[in-house]
Amino acid sequence: MTKDEKFEQVEKFIVENQHAHYRLAFSYVKNKENALDIIQDAILKALRSIDGLQEVKYMKTWFYRILVNTAIDFIRKHQRVSIMPDEILDIHLPPSENEVHDFDLQEAVDKLSPTYKTIILLRFFEDMKIDEIAEITGDNVNTVKTRLYAALRKLRVEMGEEKTI
Repeated sequence: MTKDEKFEQVEKFIVENQHAHYRLAFSYVKNKENALDIIQDAILKALRSIDGLQEVKYMKTWFYRILVNTAIDFIRKHQRVSIMPDEILDIHLPPSENEVHDFDLQEAVDKLSPTYKTIILLRFFEDMKIDEIAEITGDNVNTVKTRLYAALRKLRVEMGEEKTI
């Protein structure tokens, strides 16, 4: 496959999945402009490193890895930035049919470390399989499983469904 053909495939994938990419980026930063910045940076990085995509069938995990790493890098660089309160944000955002209505869960997920948060978001919000998550995070499958169970345990404790020992 030529570089131009790869470029067209990546472009098509990005356009077709733009809502999922936005949802994932937004789940990290809770701000429309920042989420769009993350997506823009991720697309730029993907297009610059298109030679790193060995096979088109791995495009999803390849791009999600770039997107997740870009989001985590953004958070690290902007730790001092305060997040806009949900009440103000809700006024400016259009209603979404995929909106999570359990704010306790949303807050609990937001309190997780980036490592755990990534696994929870990819597994339950993006409906990815464990092996896909392992490919995206660069970890082995058993590590992802262990972190998934640890993250779920932390969420249960945070939401008061499980007592700490």
